[in-house]
Amino acid sequence: MDFAAEPWDYLAASEAIDIEHPLVQSIASELRTGDDVAYARAAFDHVRDRVAHSMDVSDPRVPWRASDVLEQRVGLCYAKSHAYVALLRAGGVQAGLCYQTVSGVLHGLTAALVDDRWVLLDPRGNNANVDVEFSASEDRLAYPEIPVHPTVHATPHPTVLAALRSMRTLDPDALPTSL
Repeated sequence: MDFAAEPWDYLAASEAIDIEHPLVQSIASELRTGDDVAYARAAFDHVRDRVAHSMDVSDPRVPWRASDVLEQRVGLCYAKSHAYVALLRAGGVQAGLCYQTVSGVLHGLTAALVDDRWVLLDPRGNNANVDVEFSASEDRLAYPEIPVHPTVHATPHPTVLAALRSMRTLDPDALPTSL
């Protein structure tokens, strides 16, 4: 993996990764029991299972800020990754954002430093075609056969953030196709 920022940036807040927001802090506090592995698993399960993927549930909302995703309980893969990264960072776990190109469209996922190892984790949410579980020791992706772009970003890639911010309602044709 290549890293686009300094190590401490993978613990920092940004506009989309709003770790200081009271809702992010509250959920992180509720989930933060045990060690980093237990916390990373609990946060992963929370985002995967309690935040629906917009396309899976035909929800037109397009939140992009982590706190909005957690409040509205819906988001695209990118937004769900923002929420997972925010929860991890709020709990003191370094994390970043990664991307794949799936069927011509970018797909968002996360990289997390869990148990002294960076792993790729995809909190996208399970459906009839996707079944992803947490692992602290190996990459777990919704689309394991597709290469992941090699860079771990500390903040959402500007192309992704611009696309999300420009949508008033979900428009599959407006999803980013490249970085």
